[in-house]
Amino acid sequence: MKKYISLCLIIALTSCSLDETPSSELPESVAYTSVENLYLNTVATLYNYVGGYEDGQGLQGTNRGIYDLQTFGSDEAMIPLRGGDWYDGGLWEAMYKHSWTAGHDLMKNSWLYLYKVITLCNRSLETLDTYKDLAGEVNHRTWTAEVRALRAMYYWYLIDLFGDVPLVTNSNVSMNEVKREKRAVVFKFCEDELLAVVNFLSDENSTREGDYYGRITQPVAFFILAKLMLQSEVYTGVPRWADCISYCDNLEYMGYSLELAYSSNFLVYNQNSKENIFTIPMDKNLFSNQQQNIIRSLHYRHAAAYGYNGENGTCATLKTLQVFGYPDNLDSRFIDCYHFSYVYGPQGEPLYDRAGKPLKYEPDKVLLDLSGSPYVETAGARMYKYQFDKNAIKDGKLVDNDIVLFRYADVLLMRAECKERLGLDGSADFNAVRARAGAKERECTLDNLYDERLMELCWEGWRRPDMIRFHRYQSLYDGLDAIDESDGHTTVFPIPADVRALNQNLTQNPGY
Repeated sequence: MKKYISLCLIIALTSCSLDETPSSELPESVAYTSVENLYLNTVATLYNYVGGYEDGQGLQGTNRGIYDLQTFGSDEAMIPLRGGDWYDGGLWEAMYKHSWTAGHDLMKNSWLYLYKVITLCNRSLETLDTYKDLAGEVNHRTWTAEVRALRAMYYWYLIDLFGDVPLVTNSNVSMNEVKREKRAVVFKFCEDELLAVVNFLSDENSTREGDYYGRITQPVAFFILAKLMLQSEVYTGVPRWADCISYCDNLEYMGYSLELAYSSNFLVYNQNSKENIFTIPMDKNLFSNQQQNIIRSLHYRHAAAYGYNGENGTCATLKTLQVFGYPDNLDSRFIDCYHFSYVYGPQGEPLYDRAGKPLKYEPDKVLLDLSGSPYVETAGARMYKYQFDKNAIKDGKLVDNDIVLFRYADVLLMRAECKERLGLDGSADFNAVRARAGAKERECTLDNLYDERLMELCWEGWRRPDMIRFHRYQSLYDGLDAIDESDGHTTVFPIPADVRALNQNLTQNPGY
């Protein structure tokens, strides 16, 4: 069952830059004495890093990293200043106002994390080549394919966030030798790598417990290729809508389909979803991966009712409320994704705020700075989406809901959008997603697709790239000190200052 990933914990590599030596590698005399150990210490161990338990680590589930850049730099969610809470040196205000600088921790964390995993992939590929005879021809080919695909995925995240980035395929490259490569060149590298290896990957569903649970398989590669094609115009200046449709078709042919109920994808023990394509496996008794985003959002007393320490931070923006039709024309997915009224404890008991009043979230009272507001602690609709695991441990952060990274509803919306951009009819896919949510049929236009993606995919880390692709990426803030984003410079983040301090060859993105 979940044995595969627990075996990955046999080794933990902790490199943080392109030329560091891991501090806890097993010696070769132990690590590469058998085919099984070779696999565990070159391929399986890499999956330890897809999730995480520390700030800035993992693709989702933790704080102050990639997920926060994709979410709080968008119009989907925010962390307002709540009196003395959540100032954090202006960190979250800067995300909302798009006034971040090269010294911003979220950019640094994300850059170092992504290159850490890429460096580990490079080392694994080199080790697999060194021990090719031990692996055998078939294992060498399939294991190498898996690592190359994983590395391509991490480069995709890098070009999405930072634009031009160093393209490094050798683990021995010094930081002082690295230079940035054009975004379009790294895009082509990602595409070529995935196409070169996809036929050597298993066609298994990686979200089901078993030998391929949590691994890069053909469906995962096809999804990444679809996303690359969807964003191709952003990354390279050349649209590839038809290619995106083709990769989406592949996923349909592989048997993915919508769950009958939207919420099924996010339940405790959601490994049986026929819709999820790639997830971060979660098991509070086996893995260290954490889901910190729910507790970060819940009011102190709300979380305390379950025995946890809520952080009373994250909430939906007023723009999100508008798209969901709050309060009078509410899309059903708002109920599935947000706490937005009175809340109750695990036994249905009423809860009270710290002033002794019934605890009620006030979605439309949210402001960037709530200091002095009577709703300072209760303003904003809070994250729900994932079914609350009442048996969670580690202060509610070790749960049994696998974190959903890629799913089929997104595939349908990607295909619908690309068809519309090509002058074709995308209404069947578009309205299939709406019908599953119990929503009425709607004309499939680009404007409606843009809103649909927010409603369907909220809290899943897609809003920033969607906004950029639709040419709508700008801050919601319109105060006197609002920055000028007309040149589009905020559509990529700055190269972190600390990284540039180590390597003067790294130029900065325009506008920073």
